[in-house]
Parts: sequence; C-alpha cells; structure tokens
Amino acid sequence: MKFGKEFTAQMVPEWEGAYMDYNFLKTLLKEILRFRQRTRSSPTTTATAAPQGGLKRKLTLYRAFSGLTQKNNTNYNRMTKSPHQDEDDDEDIESQIILVNAVNNQVGGGEGGGPQSYQTTFLMASDEGGEYELVYFRRLDDEFNKVNKFYKCKVEEVLKEADSLTKQMDALIAFRIKVENPTGWSHDDRKAQMTRLASDVAASAAALSATTPSGARASRNVHLMEVIEEGSISHEQSSSDGSSSQDEDDAEKEEEEKPKKKSNNINAVRPSQLEVLDRVKMNNTSETPRSTIKGFLQIPGHKELKFTRENLRKVEEQLKRAFVEFYQKLRLLKSYSFLNTLAFSKIMKKYDKITSRSASAAYMRMVDNSYLGASDDVTKLMERVEATFIKHFSNANRSKGMNILRPAAKRERHRTTFTMGFFSGCTAALFIALILVVRARNIMDKEGRQKYMVTMFPIYSFFGFVVLHIVMYAANIYFWRRYRVNYSFIFGFRPGTELGYRQVFLVAFGIAVLALCSVLSNLDMEMDPVTKDYQAFTELIPLGLLTLLLVLLFLPFNILYRSSRFFLLTCIFHCIAAPLYKVTLPDFFLADQLTSQVQAIRSLEFYVCYYGWGDFRHRENTCRDSGVYNTFYFVVAVIPFVSRLLQCLRRLFEEKDPMQGLNGLKYFVTIVAVTMRTAYSLNNSSAWLVLAGVFSAIAAIASTYWDLVYDWGLLQRHSKNWWLRDKLLVPHKKVYYFAIVLNVLLRFAWLQTVLGYDLIPLHRETTIVIFASLEIIRRGIWNFFRLENEHLNNVGKYRAFKSVPLPFNYDEDGDKDE
Repeated sequence: MKFGKEFTAQMVPEWEGAYMDYNFLKTLLKEILRFRQRTRSSPTTTATAAPQGGLKRKLTLYRAFSGLTQKNNTNYNRMTKSPHQDEDDDEDIESQIILVNAVNNQVGGGEGGGPQSYQTTFLMASDEGGEYELVYFRRLDDEFNKVNKFYKCKVEEVLKEADSLTKQMDALIAFRIKVENPTGWSHDDRKAQMTRLASDVAASAAALSATTPSGARASRNVHLMEVIEEGSISHEQSSSDGSSSQDEDDAEKEEEEKPKKKSNNINAVRPSQLEVLDRVKMNNTSETPRSTIKGFLQIPGHKELKFTRENLRKVEEQLKRAFVEFYQKLRLLKSYSFLNTLAFSKIMKKYDKITSRSASAAYMRMVDNSYLGASDDVTKLMERVEATFIKHFSNANRSKGMNILRPAAKRERHRTTFTMGFFSGCTAALFIALILVVRARNIMDKEGRQKYMVTMFPIYSFFGFVVLHIVMYAANIYFWRRYRVNYSFIFGFRPGTELGYRQVFLVAFGIAVLALCSVLSNLDMEMDPVTKDYQAFTELIPLGLLTLLLVLLFLPFNILYRSSRFFLLTCIFHCIAAPLYKVTLPDFFLADQLTSQVQAIRSLEFYVCYYGWGDFRHRENTCRDSGVYNTFYFVVAVIPFVSRLLQCLRRLFEEKDPMQGLNGLKYFVTIVAVTMRTAYSLNNSSAWLVLAGVFSAIAAIASTYWDLVYDWGLLQRHSKNWWLRDKLLVPHKKVYYFAIVLNVLLRFAWLQTVLGYDLIPLHRETTIVIFASLEIIRRGIWNFFRLENEHLNNVGKYRAFKSVPLPFNYDEDGDKDE
C-alpha cells in the first residue's frame, strides 16, 4: 500500500483537517516535476542557463547577513541544528538549499505561550522554475505550523485533564483508606505499611533502572499523574501538598520528621491526604428518573460522602473508565505526532528525489526539534497512566491492566463471513422455493386465500419489516466505513464491541431463514372439515418464532452479541421513558427508527389480539370489531412520535435551544396527521379525509424540509457544491441529488392511504406492506446522510472523544482559600 493511502487510513477521522495535507503537497511536487520535464526537453534551456559557479556567487550576495559575531544571532532558528549532528557544522554554506527560521507568535509566543511558527527561506529561488519550489515551501510551512499548533493545543488539554485525574486519584485513595479503616490507623500499622510501601518502591525503581536507558533516566522529570500510593497515615498526620521521596533505609525516619520537600523522582511516594475528603463531594453521575426529577426540582446533584464498599466500587469503576478513555486520547495523540512526522519526512524525500537537491536533512532537523517532534509530554503521561492503572485498578497485574488499556484489535473472523454467506444463500433458496410452492399448488386461487391475507400475512410481515430494517442498517455500516464515518464513536459503542456489517447481515439473514421456514410450514389453506379448525401446531409457529427472538434478545449470557443486545435494550427503555433520561444521540436515533416501524408495532398488537383471543384456531380476524383494539390501534401508532416529542422537550428544557422546540412542534403535527389517517382508515368519511389530507401535507412538508436542511445539512445556498454543502464525503454529487428527490417522493407515500389509489390490483394488506417497506428504505437512506452530517459536525469541532463523568467534585471555594 502506498504511503498516502496508509496515511489516510490511519488518521483520526475527526482530526482529518488537522493532519498534514499530503496529497496537496504531492500535487505541488508533480507541478515541479512537470516543469522540469518540459524544460529538460526544451532546446534553449542549456543555452540560456547561467554558469553554475556564477549563480552560486550571485546567491551569496543576496543571502541574509549573519552578523559579525554569532553570539547575538537570533534571526535563524537554533532548532535547525541537532546536538547529535555536529558534523553538519562544517557543511559548506554554498551547498545549503533552505534556511528555516523560527518566528515567535505575536500573542503568547515563546516559552509558555503558543507554539513557534516556522518559515523556510528557499535560497535557490532565482533558479529556473524556482517559483514552483518557493510555493511548495510556503505551503509546506503552512501545513507544519498547522500541525504543530494543533498538537500543542491538544497536549495542553490532556495536561489539564491529567491534573483533574490526579485530584480524583487523591480522593480515591483517601476514600479507600476510610473504607478499609474507618477508625484510623495505629502507629504500628503505619510503620509496617510505610515500610512495605518503601520496599515496593525500591523494587520498582530497580526494575525501572534496569530497563531504562541512562540518558532517559537523567532527563525524565514527571510532574503529573504520579503513582499515588495508599499511604497509611491518619487524619492528623497528613503532610502538605508536596510529595516525599523515601527509600527502604530511612522510611521510618521520614515518617517521623514528615518532610515537606518536593521530589521529581518518578518513583516518589506521595502519601494520600485525608484532608482532601473535607473538600470533596460525590457527583451523582448515574442517570435515573429520580435524578431527573431532582434536577427538575433544582435539588443539588452532589451528595455527601458515604464510606461504603458499594460506593467505593462505583467510584473505582468510574475512574477506571475515565483512565481508559484518557489513555486512548494519549495513544491517538502519539499516533498523530508519529504519522505527521513521518509524512513530512516522506514528502521531503520526494522533493529531494524530484529536484535532485538535499533539503530534507535540514528541514527534518527542524521538525525533530520542534514541539511536534521533541515534546515527550505525551510519552511521559502514557507511562504514568500505565503505572497508575496497573497498580490501582488491576491489582499490580501488568498484563491484565495493559489488556484493558490497549484492547486487542477486532479481527474479522472467517466463520462469520462463511455463516453469513450460508444464511444468505439459504434465504435466497427458501424465497425461490416459496414462490414455486405457491405457483405449483395454485394457492392464490384457493378459497382460503382471503383468510390467509387478513390473518397470517400481517403476522409474517412483521418479520419482513424487521429483516429489511436490519439489512438497511448493515448497508449503512458498510458505507459508513467506506467513507470513514466514525459511527462507533458517534453512537457511543464500547471499543471492540461494535458490530460490523457482516455480523449485522448474519443476524438479518438468520431471522429471514427462520421466518421463511415458518411461512413454508404454514401454507395450508384447508381447514379440518369436522372441527372447522386449522392445525394448532402450524398456527402457533409464528408465535413460537416471535417468542424465540424475544428470548434471544433478552438472553443474559455472553453469547450472540450480548453487549450490542443490551445496548439496544437500554436505548429502547430510554425511548419509552423519554423525558426521564438525558437525551443522547443513540436514543433519539433509535426513536426515529421506530417512527418508520409503525406498521411493525401494529403487527405486534395484532399478535396479542390474534393469539390472545383465540382467533388463530379458526383463522379469523375479529380484532377490528373490538373497541379496545381500535383504541390501541391509534395509541401504538403514535408512541414513537410521542417519544420523539418528549425527547425534544427534554432537550429544550436542558439546552435552551429553540430549534428543539420547533422540532417538537414538527412531531406534534405528525402525531395529529397519523391520528387523522388512522381515523380515516377505520371510518371512511369525507371529514376525516380532509383533516387527514391537510395535516399530513403540513407534516410531510415540515419533515422533508427538516430532513434536508437540519438532519442532512444540505440545501445551503452559498455552498461551493450547488445547493448541497461545502464538505461531502461521497465523491459523486449525483448521489445527494438522487437522495433528495427520493426522500421527497417517499415522504409523500401517505397519499396512497388518503386517496386510496392502486397502481396495480393488489390486496389491501399487500399494499400496506409495500408502502411500509418503502418507508423503511427511506429511513435507511436517511440514516446514512444523518450520521454523515453528525460526523462532519464532530470533525468541524475536532470532537474525537466522549466525555466521561468523574466521581468526585472538588469544592472550588476550598481550592481558592488554599
């Protein structure tokens, strides 16, 4: 694989704009190459070229004056010279191609401020075609300054987060001490504990010294994320904020004297301070209906510390998740630094090859000595996080701790692909067999056809709706991956547990095989001439299949993608209890999916009626004769829209965003429209027809506009892509225009319900299934562009990590008093 493709594949999708634009710089190099090829083939080139010696002499006359002495020269960046490359000092100045200057920023420049900007002076600009190379170096500097600035900004963010996690660890260890010894520690216990800690630290120091180069040990100076030991000291004998260095020989002496000196030793032991618990409260991070009600009543969300093992377990779990997420940030930052440094090295080697110059060494010296190449803050933080996590969250088991911090990459299994292919083949074979059986038996001409269509067809159509929706979701996953939409981060899947499109296809085709087998076993159109009943066993097959699927969905064992099943169930429960839970993207995304499955939800209602009232014995549909069934026929149709309405109101209350109020109004109009259409289907009167038509038109127009403008981010008048948006992931614009037209057409499919037109003579149940399937297809198309737009919003804000709530809340007033 070429480096350009590998470079793109390893980018953090949300940071794509912050990486070096490798392809753009390659195009500039291609322009230089094309110019050189043209001039090489021109017969007048050699005649007009200046003598080489004279050209060098001329260039030196225009070279910047370096001063009479070198001690005050600060114009050029000292970083262009590496301490390990002293032999380059003797390089002839006549052979230099570029000089790299470091320019401090106007605001906040220099040490402690923003990163330095670098400017390359191309010394061969007077050469023929030098203007091409001059443009290249200008763009190269722009790309490097962008990368360097972004990297330093992100490192500063993680350093601040490291400070916060350090405070959390202080509180955790003090919390552990209070839980383990509520009454305090005796003097003998303190001496034994401190002696044990000192011996552990000495052993750790010896092991680290054996595996660390001397140069690295000498230069290491870590001030964040220290390995915090559970110090066995009482409330009265807590030391100050500084950490005390100690070893095995003077552990007891330092405990008695309680020195307050600071130490930068990487293995320093910092006893935990119990005073920190006086300024700490526990955050109520669990999202429950009770916490929502308390928030609505403006009851403080912080609670007093209760030193119980249950609370300790919850705190440890929360901090464990926070450390894992923080470590992933550090890994991505380290990868960002390495990839960009490698990209600059590759592009400069290409430049040297094309121009036959030697400028890469000088430029890469600057890169290696810049903040991007020389800063080791991320590496040190990774070491401290690893040491802290292994000791405090994996019981000093390094392999266990590292397996959690660095989970193994998810591999595609051949058996998954094979099984998916097998079930897809079985699905196709069974579908063809079903058509042949219907044709061979002339089932469509038998008397029982009408009963079958009004009873069994709605029963089995439920599985068709589910399979179609899962297939559309699998197709979405395939295209999301193809166009680098980070769907697993957007949905909040735990790393390594997200399903690929093969696994989702496997689930869909597995359900399809079971459903088709059930249909083939239940094609009997003849009833018993004596009892006037159908065979009870075959009539109960659909109910048994539905029960089997529900059992598999709620199965608590760690099989059949348990994490994904439980994630789905959690989101479903949040949709049902919409206003009582904080609305996240997976919740309202699933609620939108349910709005397209109204007919499937009605099929579930028909299951209850058909089997609960015993109609399955005679294949009769007496449900429409019941007022209770007709009432719930209204209710179940509007449940998904009511859920979305409540979610919008919850977000309006929390975020104070008026757009959420407009979105909620759209769903309210849709609820009215669905109710009117349902009433018209049950009672064909002209009054219901007019009401259904008016409200459905308003709802369809509002929903279509919202889909295209807000959910997809399209129809931007001043976009560089005509009436689309500036950033498009799909390279073919025709796809967006086709999706817009198709979305509009399928949004108005409700016209068939109101006007009652039939394109071809079909049974009413068949027509319902067809238009319900079209709505599912429309939703599948909507899914791709909705998540694409969400991904681009995250890219615009460089949001590549999810925020993890921390268990402890520090009293800010107490911090200020100190």
